[in-house]
Amino acid sequence: MQREYDVEVRWAPYFLDPTTPPEGKPRKPQTRPEDPPTRIEAMGQELGLRFSRGRTWTSNSHLALEAAEFAAETPHAEAFHRAMFKAYFDDLEDIGTIDNIVRIGEAAGLDGTALRQALETGEYRQQVDDGIQWAREAGVTGVPTFIIADRWAVVGAQDYSVFESLMKKLGREPKAAAGPESGT
Repeated sequence: MQREYDVEVRWAPYFLDPTTPPEGKPRKPQTRPEDPPTRIEAMGQELGLRFSRGRTWTSNSHLALEAAEFAAETPHAEAFHRAMFKAYFDDLEDIGTIDNIVRIGEAAGLDGTALRQALETGEYRQQVDDGIQWAREAGVTGVPTFIIADRWAVVGAQDYSVFESLMKKLGREPKAAAGPESGT
């Protein structure tokens, strides 16, 4: 979205499952391999994203959200988000442990030592708690949630046309259509 429009987009912290204890919890897979793709799986496939089936563990995502706040202060925020989504939804990893988060963060370009220290000291804990409260008050009901221009939220996996409609509503033109570049 940011590549095509001049707009600030940020990720809102949100618990995948607020009833999950800090250590995580076992779960039964929701789909069988022979089931047809769900709506989200089909949308993901169209975008080249894979959602693996067979999850048997639900992670508490608070530490991953803290790591996302850490990443937001670096040029690697987008890479970190993509790596965390892949780890959780594609690789079925537990994103609730510091070791896994640091490994994923390092692979995305983050300073692993600094990330580990931030997670162990809880440097971003209050910021995440405040963000979760804000998200609840703003009506966030799922992930991903895209907050656009600090005013608008697009909740869940949506077709790109939803974002384009919002940009039109905001009076934003795509960067390429913003007008001819001045050659004088």
